[in-house]
Amino acid sequence: MSRPQHPTPQPARQPRTHLTRTHLAPLTRAALGPHRALAAVTRLRGGSKKGVYRLTLDDDSTAVAYVWSPDEDYWDAAPPDPRDPFSHATGLGLFTTAHDRLATAGVRTPALLHADATHTHLPADAAIVEDVRGGSLEEALRREPQAAAGTLERFADLLATLHAQQGPTFGKVALVDNGGVPTGSSCEELVAGRALSDIAEIAAREPRAAAVRAELADAVRDLTAAVRPRDRYTLIHGELGPDHVLVTADGHPALIDIEGLMYFDVEWEHVFLRLRFGPHYDVLRTPDRIPDLDEDRLRLYRLAMHLSLVAGPLRLLDGDFPDPEFMRGIAEYNLGQALSLLPTAS
Repeated sequence: MSRPQHPTPQPARQPRTHLTRTHLAPLTRAALGPHRALAAVTRLRGGSKKGVYRLTLDDDSTAVAYVWSPDEDYWDAAPPDPRDPFSHATGLGLFTTAHDRLATAGVRTPALLHADATHTHLPADAAIVEDVRGGSLEEALRREPQAAAGTLERFADLLATLHAQQGPTFGKVALVDNGGVPTGSSCEELVAGRALSDIAEIAAREPRAAAVRAELADAVRDLTAAVRPRDRYTLIHGELGPDHVLVTADGHPALIDIEGLMYFDVEWEHVFLRLRFGPHYDVLRTPDRIPDLDEDRLRLYRLAMHLSLVAGPLRLLDGDFPDPEFMRGIAEYNLGQALSLLPTAS
């Protein structure tokens, strides 16, 4: 099995320099015109691969700037392998291709107002998009779940629209829609190879995983062997939690962090949806909205997803990610979940 390479966190470095109004004013003028001045800039929390800045103009209108630069990326900024669906999903090219594909599919995402790969106004690729000010679906469900029920239903419909789209093979949209060929022979083979790589990495860092390294690897191989071949590839977001869904003023969902958009097994998306939406997941998995899901793929992908969500956060903890306790909590929870899936745990 191939063993896709994960991005590696950057080594300890000098404090990062985030952008200010002075930095972003030229880009804002180029994107939105000279008749409005940039009054304030706020860097929004949550991103580990790109900088996200709210731009407030002198007429109180707002927009959002995305900036892809080494100072904004807490992972290795080396160019990713476009043939690997799981390679580091960052960059203006991936973003604009994904944005266009979602627009064609009728899936709402913040409108793209300006894209700049010239580095004329910033020493980095950048884009300016619509500012969707209704907060995230995650916040809405936490704050008032009953009031957010309508948005959740609309998100379920949007999800059905997304997953109705199919591609000729698996891989990132930017690769497949341009006739490229991915690495690996199947989705399950790629997921299994990545899971085995994660096990080796986790075992080197975490004694509890090291003690059952062989059992984890055997579980991945056994679950992979049960998966039957299939050639249906669905358009998926890849990391679709409620924090990656913004809510518009009229209560409609809009997807963000779309650079990882790819054609893949729909079960990969649903394992993540179930993990992140918890008690709200049942609204998203109704027979009239989604096709039948393959239980064998779900079992393999569930274990692989938990392993990925241990290895990735542990890797980030080697660097200077600004919220280490948050990442440590994700790693701890998912390690417990992965160990609970071993036959010896039942």
